[in-house]
Amino acid sequence: MPKKIVNVGGVALGGGRIAVQSMTTVKTSDVEQCVAQILRLEAAGCDIVRVAVLDETDARAISAVRSRIGIPLVADIHFSARLAVLAAEAGADKLRVNPGNIGGERELALVADCLKAHKTPVRVGANTGSIEPHFLQKYGRSAEALVESALMNVALLEKHGVGEIVISVKASDVPLTVHAYRLLAARTNYPLHLGVTEAGIERTGLIKSSIGIGSLLLDGIGDTVRVSLTSDPVREVLAAHDILRACGIETDYAEVVSCPTCGRCRYDCIGLAERVNERVGSVRKKLKIAVMGCVVNGPGEARDADLGIAGGGEYCVIFRKGTVEERVRAEEAEAVFFQRLEEILG
Repeated sequence: MPKKIVNVGGVALGGGRIAVQSMTTVKTSDVEQCVAQILRLEAAGCDIVRVAVLDETDARAISAVRSRIGIPLVADIHFSARLAVLAAEAGADKLRVNPGNIGGERELALVADCLKAHKTPVRVGANTGSIEPHFLQKYGRSAEALVESALMNVALLEKHGVGEIVISVKASDVPLTVHAYRLLAARTNYPLHLGVTEAGIERTGLIKSSIGIGSLLLDGIGDTVRVSLTSDPVREVLAAHDILRACGIETDYAEVVSCPTCGRCRYDCIGLAERVNERVGSVRKKLKIAVMGCVVNGPGEARDADLGIAGGGEYCVIFRKGTVEERVRAEEAEAVFFQRLEEILG
């Protein structure tokens, strides 16, 4: 079935481009800190930002925050229809609600009326901590329970005339999450928000999110992603872009390939690879740069690189598209390589 497109403050979800999201970690009513964090997220490549709305001061602060940022703002609401209404009235570009904990159908109807009046889209977020008891009794803590919970709550919003809906079905268990999204994708054409919730600290969270989100993206499932890390939210944005690049979805960047090195390596390959990555991190140009440990296989393995370097004894070679162009002394190699890199970066 054709994918429904939902417009979130000018960002089209379901239109083909995968939007990157993150969430602030400061109180929304602290406008200065909230804006400062969002501007950092914007600079890192965040497309949509979510803020927590815990009380009325947070809800009313949305207008001030929204006026000072350049990306759409989503208000995250739990347990209060009143706060959802206040957030929409304050100019939130989207609400994230869990209809199951908003207070019942009467309260949900109030939220629905506000969403329609302000033309505000909504994300129905189901997770393993919010599955209704009757679904748990029938299916247990499973992908089926997650999907049934999400779709039941979507149906409640549809009953009250809301149609601009995004759906998520998150768990901290990667196989469960992937299974749930695959089931959901077969049953709905609403845009899907991907993520592995409570993924953990950066090291483990990156692994879980890469496997979960990456598997779904390679299946053609998903319209927007949030990498959940117990870390600086900027790290979430950078990780999301890395996942999109690894899946071949983002291509306008400088890819750095490098080998793990071995006993044949006779120069600081690891250090150079890190410094090259740092230099090209903000480049928005399709390039492939290779930092290889030795000349045994380096130019051949990285034959498609626009620029590459490989070590060998007292010398390193610099190559383009698999062809060696220069042979320089190891102690001069990094300086020469960076000169050549600056030339192709323009």
